[in-house]
Formats: sequence, structure tokens, C-alpha cells
Amino acid sequence: MRSHYTKLLIPVLALCFLASCEFDHATTGPMKEDHVTLDRGSVDRANVQLNMGAGQMDVSGGASNLFDGTIQYNVPAWQPVFTHDVNGRHASIELKQPEHVRLGGNAHYRWNLKLNDQVLLDLTANCGAGQAHFDIGQLKLRNVEVHMGAGQVDLDLRGHPTRDYDVNVRGGVGQATIRLPDNVGIWAEAHGGLGSITVTGLNKGNGNQWQNDLYDKAKVNVRVTVEGGIGEIRIIA
Repeated sequence: MRSHYTKLLIPVLALCFLASCEFDHATTGPMKEDHVTLDRGSVDRANVQLNMGAGQMDVSGGASNLFDGTIQYNVPAWQPVFTHDVNGRHASIELKQPEHVRLGGNAHYRWNLKLNDQVLLDLTANCGAGQAHFDIGQLKLRNVEVHMGAGQVDLDLRGHPTRDYDVNVRGGVGQATIRLPDNVGIWAEAHGGLGSITVTGLNKGNGNQWQNDLYDKAKVNVRVTVEGGIGEIRIIA
């Protein structure tokens, strides 16, 4: 009975959340494309924070620089703020959408971002209303933290990691799919809110924990913690 009620409640609450965003029909103009980049130099570790309240975000590896990004938007006031600080071999990077961005009508907003594969990364992403796709399994990850809003998140971690790392996902009003790498140890703990959490490819452990046969035996282990919100979260190993 609760499952049926939850399936009916999720879309209703999602619509209420989206409505509360007070989407404006901003005055649009010609499509503008900005490029942001940061040279790697001698940096071997970086903290990257991405804050997008509304729009589409695509993040992947393959950057020859430390950070390369293309920003597309057609409301002049929506130019994002790109800040960075480099101290020797460590860098801090933040890309932040202006406040009060409300998509509606013909408004368009998209980030296409690439990160360097060789730099040890702590990545934090705050995703609002929209879609976010992370194809980051080839990156040298230390920690990944994703805060969901009222949209869809696809976190693709498939690759060949050479070191342990942690993943933390906090659910919002939306859907998230977390795809995990093969041939490494996997441990996951998931707690649902009003939504649902589905785990495939892992063995059920105690309580809300899952793991594969390689966990704590493989040279590389990935630990995943999920706190569900009002939506659906899928973990696929």
C-alpha cells in the first residue's frame, strides 16, 4: 500500500517543488557561448565545486587543461561566475550559476565541462531543476558529492580506478542513477526518504547495506552512501 502511495505522491510533490521555483519567462536574446579554462601547470590535486540551480550540466574527463568548460545561454544576465585559486600543487575551482535563474519559455542554459584525468579530484555538484550527466569514471577521484534538486542525475562511474574513493549522494525531488565500475570492491549504504531506492548487482548485507564479493579484497574499493529524498534512486553495479 505504501509503495503505491509513494508512486502517486512523488510526481505530485515534484510538480509542487517545480512550481515553487517561480519560473520566469526571461527576455531571451541570441545564444551566447562562453569558454572557461584553467591551465594545469604543476597542479596534482584539485577541489571542484559546481553550483547549478536550473539547466543542463554535462561533466566528463579528457581535458588537456585542468578545467575546460563551454557555457551556453541566451539570457545576457545569466553569465556564470568562474573563480579559482592555485596554491602550488593544489587548486580550488568553483563554477556558479547566478541566483534567480528561472528557466521558462525559450530560455536556454547548458554547461559542458571537462576535467583533467591525471589530477586527484574532490568533486562537489549541487544540481537544481534540470538534468545533470556525469561521465567521470576515468577521472582520478578522491571524493564525489552530489546534491540533487528537482531533476534527473546520471552519475556514471564506470571505468578503471586505481585508488579508493567515496561517493555521497543526497536525494531531492527527482531521479538519480548511479553506475558503478567493474572489477573493484563495492560497498553501498542507502537510506530512502519518501522515494524508492533500487540496488542491482550487489549482495544484500545488514540493514541498508550492500556489497560485492570483491569488497575489502580488491586493491581498489569504492564506497557509496545515498540518502534518498522524494524521488527514485537506482544503484547499478
